[in-house]
Amino acid sequence: MKLIGRKKEIEILKEALTSDEAEMVSIIGRRRVGKTFLIQEVYEKNIVFEVSGIQDASGNEQLRNFNERIIEFFPDAEAKVPKDWLDAFFILIRLLRAQKTKKKRVVFFDEVPWMATHKSGFLKGLSHFWNSWAVRQNIVVVLCGSAASWMINKVLKNKGGLHNRVTRRIRLQAFTLAETKVYLKSRAVQFDHYQLLQIYMVMGGIPHYLKELKAGRSTVQNINRICFSEGGLLQDEFLSLYPALFQHSDYHILIIRALATKQSGMSRNELLEATKLPDGGRITQVLDELYQSGFIASYPAFGKRKKGQVYRLVDEYSLFYLRFIEKNLKNPPTWDSLSQTQAYKIWCGYAYENICLKHIYFIKKGLEIGAIYTTTSSFLKQGTTQEIGTQIDLVIDRNDHVINLCEVKFYNVPFTVSKEYAEKLREKIRIFQESTKTKKQIQLVLITTFGLKHNKHSLGLVQADLDMDIFF
Repeated sequence: MKLIGRKKEIEILKEALTSDEAEMVSIIGRRRVGKTFLIQEVYEKNIVFEVSGIQDASGNEQLRNFNERIIEFFPDAEAKVPKDWLDAFFILIRLLRAQKTKKKRVVFFDEVPWMATHKSGFLKGLSHFWNSWAVRQNIVVVLCGSAASWMINKVLKNKGGLHNRVTRRIRLQAFTLAETKVYLKSRAVQFDHYQLLQIYMVMGGIPHYLKELKAGRSTVQNINRICFSEGGLLQDEFLSLYPALFQHSDYHILIIRALATKQSGMSRNELLEATKLPDGGRITQVLDELYQSGFIASYPAFGKRKKGQVYRLVDEYSLFYLRFIEKNLKNPPTWDSLSQTQAYKIWCGYAYENICLKHIYFIKKGLEIGAIYTTTSSFLKQGTTQEIGTQIDLVIDRNDHVINLCEVKFYNVPFTVSKEYAEKLREKIRIFQESTKTKKQIQLVLITTFGLKHNKHSLGLVQADLDMDIFF
């Protein structure tokens, strides 16, 4: 399997390999996104030692695992479990020092957060390994972890021996829709854009999930097998997803569950009310961990920075699991039958909005404003007894004196603006202008699946319309 996309990340890794200095590379990305595969593919011929942490293992078990990997990479080494991590790194230094090679070597520590158990001394041993020996060698040390917030706080922002030691940083994202198409094609799995969109709405661009898709089967058949069949990969993935990433994940799951219930997202106060969790630093930490790991996104209110921040669940699989899989575990239905329900229509709208929010680059390109500086936000005007409220999920504020108000519609046919919907859109624009008092030109953008069917109601109202093809 060749690498799909990842051009920027590959370039960073190759630069580290060809530089004249020792390099410490940090790579962060959510579980199943392909971090290990990327490192092993790019550095295949240069890795001289590799070890991965074991989930929920004790410190002694991690050291035993380290010893087994030492024996695998250095067959002549003495089979002796290190007494602590400092001892482990002393052993590694001696074995690496004995190697006779002129090429740059790679030492790869995978799932570092699992190795660095409480009071284990792993980070102390790692910092000694780097500062006392590796920093003067022709070497690349790769530190990889799925718990993004842990990696940022304990490695990138380390205040001890690893302070400012990371020389290159990579944050590996899920595939875009375009990359998903290429990835599946490389596996001889081909769908049209509408089918790809539906698959992405279910599992996102996570390679490990996408790998489950089988050629010659429809999207309905694939989703049934992967999500609703006994033993399907995604039937119970949710149950292990958050505990694998976060210690004491109960708060994380409560927040994810709360956000899954509200399509428009929630403010911090709304989240506290919905979850009944106490306000304080723990909530701030949990929100940051979920954000850094890509499960939620936060969008500022138009014209504001932090005040009025709206949190939104953007992990496709988590939303799909909570909306459909969990509720049907005892009597799994077919996806074909579920797709005829009102719940399906509501989910489609939310999921497609999330895709648009994640693919802003492609929307800007479709609007031919890729070179213009922009900021994106949401807009919410609470209704009162005197006036109706309104919400706009995507506002693109441009530096050329224009604001795009984007309406997202998921339909299985070209979308038609009715007289009633046209009036609703005009009302949205009016409320936005009066509330923000903006002097910029307002342009309404419709983002649909199969495009807009122009008529007298859309004429002069919709300045631009984009369909799903822009994402591919």
